[in-house]
Amino acid sequence: MLIIVNSSAEVMKKLSITFAKEVDVCQKELNVGDNIMQEMQNFWREEYDLVHRDTGCMILCMASKHNLLVIADEKIHHQNAHEFAKAHGADDEMATQLVNILHDCEKQYPPQDDVCLRSLAVAKCFRTKIHSLKWAPSMEELLAEIMTEM
Repeated sequence: MLIIVNSSAEVMKKLSITFAKEVDVCQKELNVGDNIMQEMQNFWREEYDLVHRDTGCMILCMASKHNLLVIADEKIHHQNAHEFAKAHGADDEMATQLVNILHDCEKQYPPQDDVCLRSLAVAKCFRTKIHSLKWAPSMEELLAEIMTEM
């Protein structure tokens, strides 16, 4: 029996590519400019500072398109997020760890009036934790794969 094990960075690349498939739809819906698209393209670059509120809005929009949010409180839908991760190569343990990281980041940033700013803060927290685990996908590979799928 052949068992294929994906590296964590490879899984994160697959997750990112699928997640980003909604970027054009959300860009049109939210009418965001090139500066936000630049932030989205550079999301995994550790040295790149995510600063725009609208980036948080884009992340919320894309998450909602993938049914990853509990809309009532703008929090991650744990079961759907777990299934999303597993559908893109994560094993049960990694999927659980990803959901736990997101949940921990959400707890650090309690709900506030501006859901986009909170989403941006949670996303930055998530990115930092993924980098600390050395799971962040290579931006060069990620962009090359996204370009070939267009």
